[in-house]
Amino acid sequence: MRRAEYRLWGAVGLVGLVCLTWLAVAALLLWAVLDPEDWTTVVNALGGRAGLLLFLWGMALIPVHAALNYLINTYVRAPARLAEEAKMRLESKDSRPITPEGSKEIRALAAVINDAIAKRDALFKAMDERVREAARRTEQEKARLAALMSELTKSVVVCNLDGRILLYNNRARMQFKRLSRSGQVTGGSELMGLGRSIYTVLDRKLVGHALENVQRRLKRGAASPSAQFVTATSSGKLLRVQMTPVRAVDEQGESLSDAMTGFVLLTENITDEMRADSEKNRLLSSLTEGSRASLANTRAAIEILEDPEVDDDLREKLLAVIREEVQGLSERIAKLQKTSSEALRSRWPLEDMLGSDLIEAAITRIEAELPVRASVEGDIDTVWLKIESFSLLQGLLHLAGRLHRHCQVRWLSLRLQTQNDRAMLDLLWTPDPDAETEAEMNWENEAITAGEETLAMTLRDVLERHGGDCWIEREENNKDPRCFFRLLLPLAAPQQELPAATFQRHEGRPEFYDFDLFQAANRSRKLDDCPLSELSFTVFDTETTGLNPAGGDEIIQIGAVRIVNGKILGQECFDQLVDPQRPIPRVSIPIHGITPDMVKGQPTIDEVLPAFHAFSSDTVLVAHNAAFDMKCLEVKQDQTGLVFDQPVLDTLLLSALVQENQERHNLDDLAERFGLTILGRHTAIGDAMVTAEILLRLIPLLAEHGIHTLGEALEASRKTYYARVKY
Repeated sequence: MRRAEYRLWGAVGLVGLVCLTWLAVAALLLWAVLDPEDWTTVVNALGGRAGLLLFLWGMALIPVHAALNYLINTYVRAPARLAEEAKMRLESKDSRPITPEGSKEIRALAAVINDAIAKRDALFKAMDERVREAARRTEQEKARLAALMSELTKSVVVCNLDGRILLYNNRARMQFKRLSRSGQVTGGSELMGLGRSIYTVLDRKLVGHALENVQRRLKRGAASPSAQFVTATSSGKLLRVQMTPVRAVDEQGESLSDAMTGFVLLTENITDEMRADSEKNRLLSSLTEGSRASLANTRAAIEILEDPEVDDDLREKLLAVIREEVQGLSERIAKLQKTSSEALRSRWPLEDMLGSDLIEAAITRIEAELPVRASVEGDIDTVWLKIESFSLLQGLLHLAGRLHRHCQVRWLSLRLQTQNDRAMLDLLWTPDPDAETEAEMNWENEAITAGEETLAMTLRDVLERHGGDCWIEREENNKDPRCFFRLLLPLAAPQQELPAATFQRHEGRPEFYDFDLFQAANRSRKLDDCPLSELSFTVFDTETTGLNPAGGDEIIQIGAVRIVNGKILGQECFDQLVDPQRPIPRVSIPIHGITPDMVKGQPTIDEVLPAFHAFSSDTVLVAHNAAFDMKCLEVKQDQTGLVFDQPVLDTLLLSALVQENQERHNLDDLAERFGLTILGRHTAIGDAMVTAEILLRLIPLLAEHGIHTLGEALEASRKTYYARVKY
């Protein structure tokens, strides 16, 4: 029952109560002024007719109800509907005139509002024309950059400091589709999308380490710092990643030299490349071993030829030829083996890094992870290394952890020296006489353990990738004999920092972007306390074989679209037919238009629902009449093992909150009131799209009713009449 109906019945009850009160007061006055004999006469005259009086009283309320209903319709409901229509025109920029209804004064007010709408539209049209003219050149630059990014051979992803994606090109979308476990269903959009976290694909620690290196170089005044690394994804693919910073800008638009607002990732899938190189290395190793066997046979032949029975001249000639060929073959095989090993090792990216930066990062990690104090020895500011710093730091942390655990070491020193074309990184400690001896320490050949994480490689594996080595030594002096692990590392040429003017900046819009997400960093508030305008939504709809999901009706289509930062991401949608593995009733086909032939050969719900679960993760679910759609998902929990436990908003309930004076709240009526066109009514993706448009128009209307956050919207929705509907 709507508020106006409560008012109507309240008014009728009030009038009836006033009438009863008047009758009671009249009877009391008669009793007070009449003699007892006259009062007795009146009572006897009424006799058993009191019920008739009550009946007449009730009948009198009927015209009262009709009159009050007319008055409320004319002076309460009509103004309320006018206010709701005006708000919708204001928020949706709908230019349709409002239909006048109600009293003469209200119709006049509607005419004034229609005139204001017409003038507003004329003003907006003139302003839009000016904006389009002013933005024409900017759009040309944006189009150029969009075309440039689409032609790039590398995937480009831009993130804010929280790791939320705010730009990517089509190459990145296609690459992440191949990385997805359900790419044929979702197109990889559960991994690559605006507002999604890059950490669903890349290791958070690895990205964080690269980010620390870039920030450290920024503070040193580098004009164009970068970092690169290789990582394995959850699907088993190998990615080569290069990171560069997105600098912060001041109010004048000038970039700040030492502040970041995000980072750019250039990613390349090198899985096939690494697999091919591994196969090449295997073949080369096989060739090497086979050649060695041939050499052994050749040497055996030489021994035979050295038999004294063989002619001396011929023997010498044959021996000289064989020795020469064997020597040449040995040299070629050795060279081929060396080339193969170097080629395989070169695939692992080594970056130039200042030795002091590596030492500083190592000390920070050791002291953060272990109850050990670390310090640096000597001057290391001029030493440049060519290393893969993440794995190397993990290896140093592994050694420090072993020293602390097995030798009770609480103080460590790090020293970096150079010798010829190599750098020597020493990890020094003072040994305990009762602890393990150097001969018992074989930790460089153990799997690296850093904190709670164990890597699938040893420190020696890491150093072999660098073309280096590792051993343990003892240095003797009169006072304090010390032991140290020595890591042999390659040197790099000192870097010359280029001036900022060397790098030309380009501005414009790539294919998929939302730079407003730069402002979304550091939001850690509780979800219920987040404003609706800041949330990410997945708006979805289902088409089914019938209206009784608990009784066996199946999903035959799921459509969904994402809303991030108040924008509908039309490029990131989910639209998938589902084989229900049961007949589709003929009576439902004219409604949704899905025939048995259309779902034949499509994925089953066991394949589609996990893909949709991944697509909608980390968002608020939204649907129109969500109770039905959520019931369709709920009945599949036991079958798929998936639970959609995120918050759910229903545009049906939200509309009833802000448009309580409207008679109907179905999808068609809402679309008409907001001036929206439904493309593909009763298709899952078409209904999801229009529901998303309706949600964006409802959010400012909810704010006018004091509903700003998700928690407030959920609480208010539960109190509506439509929330009682169950499926």
